Amino acid sequence: MGMVESGPGEARQVSSPPESRELQEYPPATSSKMKLSDGRYLAYTERGVPKIRANYKIVIVHGFGSSKEMSFPVSQDLIESLGLYFVLYDRAGYGDSDFNPKRSLRSEVQDIEELANWLQLGSKFYIIGVSMGSYPTWSCLKHIPHRLAGVAFIVPTVNYRWPSLPDSLTKPDYRKRLIRWSLRIASHAPGLLQWFVTSKWHPSDGDPSLFNKRDIEALKKNAGGFPMFTPEKLRERLVFETLRSDFKVSFGKWDFDPLDLEDPFPKEGSSVHIWQGYEDKVVPYQLQRYISSKLPWIKYHEIPDGGHLIVHYHGVCDAVLRALLLGEEEPAL
Repeated sequence: MGMVESGPGEARQVSSPPESRELQEYPPATSSKMKLSDGRYLAYTERGVPKIRANYKIVIVHGFGSSKEMSFPVSQDLIESLGLYFVLYDRAGYGDSDFNPKRSLRSEVQDIEELANWLQLGSKFYIIGVSMGSYPTWSCLKHIPHRLAGVAFIVPTVNYRWPSLPDSLTKPDYRKRLIRWSLRIASHAPGLLQWFVTSKWHPSDGDPSLFNKRDIEALKKNAGGFPMFTPEKLRERLVFETLRSDFKVSFGKWDFDPLDLEDPFPKEGSSVHIWQGYEDKVVPYQLQRYISSKLPWIKYHEIPDGGHLIVHYHGVCDAVLRALLLGEEEPAL
């Protein structure tokens, strides 16, 4: 088990993490842990080519109710030909990582940066944020842009409290009212919220109010895609508290507005991408188009018949990586 100890103001490495020795299958059978500067343990897994011969080092940030075991289907040929090394980790409270009672935008960034330092990813690395894994990714763009070589968002959630989002776009959206209601219940009546989600909310079953046809097909092929969303798991206090805190940080008040960010790569030629499904029922494409129009340094990609689970569609992850790393245009998906 790899560990770091807290020094004056930063994590200190006390032994070297193990190198990947071979190309790992998806999903991996084992994982490792590191000790963060605040004493929590963070679980992670390494996939792809051995780090020592990697050309690209990529951190993948999972979404709500997911984990480091998430499916991120990349063709073996692409992994080998480009020399791709991936790190997937359990965000605080998920999977095998310790819960963080002080979860915040900043703490999510600190976890990522300490993980990158521990694994010796170098001065810069790539990051891909999936769904609610987007808020740690936005926070990295805000707080550690100097550590990033490029960024991709896949169906990123949008916080309706961002000041720059116009009322004309958000007011008619029922999701805004639903999220506002959920935040109030999560803050003032968590027991009621837990009862509701355990008895009424089962996204793993392929709820048509959340997922389109292709999403439901993807769910059938990826059973267990939301390991924390079963009624049994949601009754566990730590599981529920992890989801509740994650939701509150994602949709609560932020210390910055992403639409005020400047191009983090004005000279290096690196890039930021948003990938969105036109039929996404969780995050509407209209919001992503607006964000991309206000941040012209973001390259926007839209899949016409894509829902919220496009990360599971055949060929999408390859296209995301080719665009992010090589600047290639996506094929018809």
